[in-house]
Amino acid sequence: MGRIDDFLKQGKLIVMDGAMGTELEKRGYNVSDALWSAKFLKENPDAIKQIHKDYMEAGANVVTCCSYQATIPGFMDAGYSEAEAEVLIRKSMEIALLAREEWWQESGKEKGCDYPVIAGDIGPYGAYLADGSEYSGAYDLTKEEYKDFHSKRINILKDAGAEIFAVETCPKLDEAKAVAELLEELDSDFWVSFTVKTPDRISDGTPIKDVVECMNKYSHIKAIGVNCVAPEIVEDIILNLRNESDIPICVYPNSGEVYDGINKVWNGAPDGISFAQRAKKWQIAGARFIGGCCRTSPDDIKEVAKLRDISTNPIIIKAK
Repeated sequence: MGRIDDFLKQGKLIVMDGAMGTELEKRGYNVSDALWSAKFLKENPDAIKQIHKDYMEAGANVVTCCSYQATIPGFMDAGYSEAEAEVLIRKSMEIALLAREEWWQESGKEKGCDYPVIAGDIGPYGAYLADGSEYSGAYDLTKEEYKDFHSKRINILKDAGAEIFAVETCPKLDEAKAVAELLEELDSDFWVSFTVKTPDRISDGTPIKDVVECMNKYSHIKAIGVNCVAPEIVEDIILNLRNESDIPICVYPNSGEVYDGINKVWNGAPDGISFAQRAKKWQIAGARFIGGCCRTSPDDIKEVAKLRDISTNPIIIKAK
């Protein structure tokens, strides 16, 4: 069993981290690049490390490394050699592990906090395309092509110390199956989170029922859910997932803010409901893992952590 099982045994809410790319942007960094946040693995790794630490300080039990957009083809398209690409992918995990140790010694250990789990981030093929197709599934590879694309990154992150894998923002069941098979072969725990077309269908049109039926067969899957979706539909998605499966449910949607393309600013949720208010509803609906995606921040994760910490006599997960 992996370290995530220690958290699952508690029966408490498991708090995930929040956005990396849009959080870098909030802090003044330009992420308008095909590599998105991954370019800062080379340009400013300390900025990435600080954001990881801020999420841990906010209370995250699970922190995901900055490898979502970090692929060998993506780096090579940007002018890096294959060897340089491999180094930067490894570096994404090394930064997250270093952030954990620094935070633990500086703050976490003294406060008696949980010792976080570090996840390797596996973004979909659509993230490499950088054309928004992780929300549409508008690409089509064979199983072997998916495996060829994802295998090297997975192996690098596993070797560098990944304790679980985040197969996330996935629009296609076929791609999720291919990545799951790779992770099963490596005896590695993982969760899968999809993007959706509607609350009962993922982006490629596959019904939630069929998605769950497929994912149920993998022994190392620890959660199934959605990320980078509108928060107002998440409660319905949770209920649909609960109707089909006993696999723990993970949700980490966007903040609900709306981008004003004319004035180039983000505005608050139009319905006035805060991320924290929604998170409480997701917890009641049955989500076991809750975090955030685009435009969420350490402040949002701090509010989610408060939901977890309401319970009495917590069991603290210590470093091993």
